[in-house]
Amino acid sequence: MPDMQKTITFGIPCYNSSEYMDHCISSILDGSGHADDVEIVIVDDGSTKDDTLAKAQEWQRRYPQIIRTVHQENGGHGIAVLKALSEATGVYFKIVDSDDWLDGAALAVLLHKLRRFIEFKTRVDLVIANYVYEHVEDNKQTVVDYRMALPRNKIITWDKIGHFNLTQNLLMHSLCYRTDILRDGGIPLPPHTFYVDNIYAYVPLPRCRTLYYLDVDLYRYFIGRDDQSVNEKVMISRVDQQLRITRIMMYAYHLYDDVEPLELRNYMLGYFELMMGVSSIFSKLSDAPDAEKNLEELWEELRSYDHRMYMRARHGLIGESMNFHGEVGRKISIWFYHTARKIVKFN
Repeated sequence: MPDMQKTITFGIPCYNSSEYMDHCISSILDGSGHADDVEIVIVDDGSTKDDTLAKAQEWQRRYPQIIRTVHQENGGHGIAVLKALSEATGVYFKIVDSDDWLDGAALAVLLHKLRRFIEFKTRVDLVIANYVYEHVEDNKQTVVDYRMALPRNKIITWDKIGHFNLTQNLLMHSLCYRTDILRDGGIPLPPHTFYVDNIYAYVPLPRCRTLYYLDVDLYRYFIGRDDQSVNEKVMISRVDQQLRITRIMMYAYHLYDDVEPLELRNYMLGYFELMMGVSSIFSKLSDAPDAEKNLEELWEELRSYDHRMYMRARHGLIGESMNFHGEVGRKISIWFYHTARKIVKFN
C-alpha cells in the first residue's frame, strides 16, 4: 500500500478488457497530468481470454506511484468494485469501467475542486458531474447533465435539490463519493450479477450529507455495442439478474420511513419505480417460461414488504405503462417501451 493518502482512487474493474483498457487508463493518467496524488487500482477479475492481467501489470511497472494491479478469482463486476474499494487510499473514490474513459479537461477541473475540499477540510460527501453517451450506431453524443435539478458550484444538502426527470438519474458514471461513505455500511453488491451499478448509485445516497454539482462533461460511455450488458437482447436474457438487483434495492430501505429528506426520498422513489418498470418490461419481452411468474412474485413481495412503496411503484406513470394486463396490454407496454427507447436512446 502507498505511504501517502491520495486525493482520489479510480477503480477500474477489468474482465477480458485487453481491447479497451489502455484508452481508459491513459485518459486518467493524461487528464490528471500523471499527478502523484491520483491512484488507479486495476482489478483483474479472473480474465481468461486475453492478456488483461499482463497489461495491467505492465501499467503498474511503468507508473508504480500511481497504478496498482490486483488479481482476483472471477467474482463479477460488483465484487471487482468492492475489491477496488477495499484497496483504495484516496479520500474520494470513483469507478471507471474499462471500456469507458474520462475527459481530460473535465478531470482537471474535478481534481482541482477535490484538492480544495481536502486542503480546507471542507467535507463534501458526493461530487456529481455530467456524463456523455457515445452512440456507436450513429456516432452521435447525448450529454446527461443536472442543470435543472441541481445548483451549480455550491455545497448543498438534499433539501436544496430540484426535480430529476427520467433521463437524469444519478448513475455510477456521474458519481464521485468520499471513500468513507462507501465503506461505512458497505454496499450490497452480489457476485456474478450484472447491473450492480444501480445499487452503487442508490444505497449510499442517504449516507451523503453534503453534495456538490460540478457542471463538466467528465465520463464518456460507449453505448450501442452488441456485447454490452445494456444491449436490449442481453438485458432480456439476463432478466433474472435485473430482478435480483431490484430486489436488493427494495430491501435496502423502507423509503418513507428510513429516508428523512423529502427531496431525496422522492428522488429515490422515482429511481426505484424506474427499476420496477425495467424489471416489468424485460420480463414481458422474455420468452423464458417463468419470466411472468417471477415478475408477479416480485410485485407481491414488494406489496408485502412496504405497501406505500408498492403503490408508488405500481401506480406511477412508469408502473402503469409497463404493466398493462393481458396479451393486448403486454403489447401496449412493449410499444411504450420501444417508443421511449427511440427517443431517449438509453440502450
